[in-house]
Amino acid sequence: MKKARMSHHKVEGVNQEECCVLCRQSEDDPALFGEKVTLKEPKLSAHYFCLLTACGVQQGGEEHEGVSGFLVKDIHQEVRRSSRLACSLCKKKGACVGCNVSSCRKKAHYPCGRKLKFISQFTESFPSYCSDHSPSQTACVSADLSLPQSCSVCLDSIEPVLGYSVLKCPSCHHSWFHRACVQRQAHSAGLFFFRCTLCSNKEDFQQEMLRMGIYIPERDASWELETNAYSDLLEVYEHCDASTCLCNDGRTHSYTSGWFEVIRCRLCGSTGTHRKCSGLKVDATDWACSGCTQATDGRASLATTPQGRQRKSQLSKRQLTPISSKSRLLSGGSPEQILQALGPQLRPLSVTLEVEGDQALSAGLELVRKPDFDPTHTLSVRFKDSLQTTFPSSLQDSEMAKEHFLKLLVQQIHDSEVFEGPEGSKNLALDSKALRDDLYFDAGCLLALSLVHGSPVGFFSHALFQCLFNYPPNQPLSVKHMTPYTHFTCQVSGIADAETLDDVKDVMEESWEFMELAGCNRPIGSLQEREALVEDLVSFMMITRLQLPLQRFREGLQTLGVFDQVQLFPAVFLGVLCDTAVRLTAQTVDQIFTVNFSEQEERLSREKAVVPFWRDFLQDCEDGKTSISLQDLLRFSTGSEDLPVSALLPPPSISFLHPPAQSSRIRKRKGGLFPQSKPASKHLLLPISSSYQAFKSSMEQVISHHVHLLPTQSS
Repeated sequence: MKKARMSHHKVEGVNQEECCVLCRQSEDDPALFGEKVTLKEPKLSAHYFCLLTACGVQQGGEEHEGVSGFLVKDIHQEVRRSSRLACSLCKKKGACVGCNVSSCRKKAHYPCGRKLKFISQFTESFPSYCSDHSPSQTACVSADLSLPQSCSVCLDSIEPVLGYSVLKCPSCHHSWFHRACVQRQAHSAGLFFFRCTLCSNKEDFQQEMLRMGIYIPERDASWELETNAYSDLLEVYEHCDASTCLCNDGRTHSYTSGWFEVIRCRLCGSTGTHRKCSGLKVDATDWACSGCTQATDGRASLATTPQGRQRKSQLSKRQLTPISSKSRLLSGGSPEQILQALGPQLRPLSVTLEVEGDQALSAGLELVRKPDFDPTHTLSVRFKDSLQTTFPSSLQDSEMAKEHFLKLLVQQIHDSEVFEGPEGSKNLALDSKALRDDLYFDAGCLLALSLVHGSPVGFFSHALFQCLFNYPPNQPLSVKHMTPYTHFTCQVSGIADAETLDDVKDVMEESWEFMELAGCNRPIGSLQEREALVEDLVSFMMITRLQLPLQRFREGLQTLGVFDQVQLFPAVFLGVLCDTAVRLTAQTVDQIFTVNFSEQEERLSREKAVVPFWRDFLQDCEDGKTSISLQDLLRFSTGSEDLPVSALLPPPSISFLHPPAQSSRIRKRKGGLFPQSKPASKHLLLPISSSYQAFKSSMEQVISHHVHLLPTQSS
């Protein structure tokens, strides 16, 4: 069987010892496959990229050991491991590159993965993603509406549709290029010279290219590593350019000193003269040619020379370190796990936020607009009203106050001028004052903070999600995605719903101002052309005119790395940003609480009898058979009315209140036991009751009283 497998991989006319042991390919293109290293003893060849992206091999040695730090025994072990895995493209064994999403089973050889549009990120743990789970780039948001028609690297024509083969600069949005071109540029320029060819942005450009699977070698540019690459810079100009040369040995002769030493222009350095030929003193070193003298209006001698400044070497670079990303890209998982993984960025240092009444948005804007605002600081919230009286004691607990603040904040952003559209399905609105105040950026920043701190959002429309994150990728928007019942939506709908060509022309004539504004006032000759017109109008309304708001909103969502995570896992976050909070049921509330029983048997038997009362009470709350709701109960117990996006921390728990050792007559006079809560620790204490009616009555009395004391959203 081994021989059969080996023969299956043979390539005619190629020495098998020259083939990479992992991909069984003989290509030697360092820009596309990494350097191919061949060891003489033992006889082994491997591509560097195949080793970096292989799932089961690590660099266990020093850089000079094995193949660039990959030990031979580890490489052979990876070959054995992958020998059982079939490639999704060629169907041959040895597929060592797998999709980093745990639920995905796609595997490939590295060269086959390129054909299948796999994206391998050459940073941190070197993850790879198949075409279904790979990161994508959003559409162009430049103020220049025209899309580029040529690659900014090779200058050949390019189809301006973002995808695996076409990438763009994240800063200027004008520079678009083929993937193969920018990879060769990175291979040539190296870490220190790789930047956008148009705007010269380096940091953001390199981070985005790493995210999109471009390998950037940590070395100087190839042109600086060539032997004698700058030897011509060591040659000095030695030629007398005086109108009459007095040197008997000619203009190109220069003595080491004296009258016939050639000195150069101290400004341009590209013109020279013998001292004698220009009437200078025998020890003169300060001379300027006629061209530089004219250019400086005869004041060339007044210019200072930087002789005392130390010349910086071209190779004097900072120490080689991995490129740091502003927001660490995390591995996949549920949105709760991803957002919780962003939490460790928060530092113990906290900032206290005072909220006047229920003005959460005003307080949030004041916070993020401070010059020293740091999103990694933890939040401490305190409510007060205009009369300087404090809110109910339940909001004196910092954790509960923060949860209440975040809930109010998200609702007030939802209702602000930044958004428009139906309740719970909002699009971005175009508001000149919001643009002037940069409210779009602030709203994005506050929503990112809310998500990381555990407050749900859930009111984006699917169209807004697509405009922000290009998911589903490259899908055209339609009239149904526009904000309903607006003037412009009605005009576009009139064109889309027209049954005849004459009706289309009539609507277009009535809406000529809008057509001119959108750049779509063109003659229509058929109903098929009408479809393209409608698509252009929708694109203008949803994307073109909102380019600046969309861009600033994206940049705000970048806070704490939230935007990067959503862009990397859009399908995971679609339900988080576009759907409302999970509907509470008796079962979901019961499941989030952990019941802590006593160890004493006498108490244990009483506590177990109360658990059915608790579950019956939850069901009555869901069915509307009590005076309180499940939201009221959850708010009393944990301080939150809904299950937040990131799970409740600490996990909610239940213990029990036992009656003190006293007579039943005294207990009766006091009215029995009542539930207690500790929202900061998410702990609920249930009363020990003899009947369900007594349990239900005590729960309703306390929780109703608690709810009436708390401020409502409408207050």
